[in-house]
Amino acid sequence: MKERVLKNKKNGMAILALTILLYAVAILCFCLGIHLVTKGKSPVLLVISSIWLCLGWIPLLGLKILKPQEALVLTLFGKYVGTLKDEGFYFVNPFCTSVNPAAKTKLSQSGDVGGSSAKQPLAISLNGANIQEAVNKKISLKIMTLNNNRQKINDCLGNPVEIGIAVMWRVTDTAKAVFQVDNYKEYLSLQCDSALRDIVRIYPYDVAPNVDTTGDGVADEGSLRGSSEIVASRIRNEIQNKVQEAGLEIIEAKITYLAYAPEIAAVMLQRQQASAVIDARKMIVDGAVGMVEMALERLSEKHTVELDEERKAAMVSNLLVVLCGNHDAQPIVNTGSLY
Repeated sequence: MKERVLKNKKNGMAILALTILLYAVAILCFCLGIHLVTKGKSPVLLVISSIWLCLGWIPLLGLKILKPQEALVLTLFGKYVGTLKDEGFYFVNPFCTSVNPAAKTKLSQSGDVGGSSAKQPLAISLNGANIQEAVNKKISLKIMTLNNNRQKINDCLGNPVEIGIAVMWRVTDTAKAVFQVDNYKEYLSLQCDSALRDIVRIYPYDVAPNVDTTGDGVADEGSLRGSSEIVASRIRNEIQNKVQEAGLEIIEAKITYLAYAPEIAAVMLQRQQASAVIDARKMIVDGAVGMVEMALERLSEKHTVELDEERKAAMVSNLLVVLCGNHDAQPIVNTGSLY
């Protein structure tokens, strides 16, 4: 199904004015016809004006108003006629119907925020027994943000993680969006879930050894936490491939939430803390060894004191204890000989 954009003239105001004028003329003719009938004249004028008063409202059904970044898909007796895209006041075939199967679908997205609490037009039947909400069949062409629900997915190491994404998207082909899929909003949400699972299962939460995330057979340092931009880009491309046939464009995808699942969060936190402590200790030891080496070199260069190997070993031991300890050192002054 290929989109066909209608280039109708924006003559809605002229048709509205003409219809009102004809109604005014019909009312005058109706009154004049009644007067002529009472005079014994022909009732032709009365019949014609009565027919117009009964059916003259039909052209009003063809009046369509479009705001900027809105579209209206029209069908005539089940056949696709075309799509109105430019803003303005239009007149189309009164028997054309607008189609939008996703009009009632409410998702966690920018275009649907406040949809339940905002005032909606109502259609009330003549007997007052059936009150039905009037549905807006226009399709928004604006950029919208779908805030997908958090999902629990196992990463490539089997660890359950919770992740949520925000997807910025818009409709580019109204004919495909309406006729290629049953409901393009639900279709988009489902494909976002599927693409998210496909990509997350490729990566570990943190950098892990012997893990290939690019598919080239070489282990790399890709991870959900450290390569968020690359992961988001791959998610965006995966979603775009899935919704291309629905006439949708995925502009951007962003990770909005990422954490270990609650059942393993405490254990993984301890693991991260242990790793951080080990890294910190390693840095402290490296710095302490460097300082001890520098002290020995300075003492040797300036000939401040002559130390044999045993005294050097004792000095190194004492300095390392002081520099690597968790608490402040409390020195003990030796007033006697070392021997």
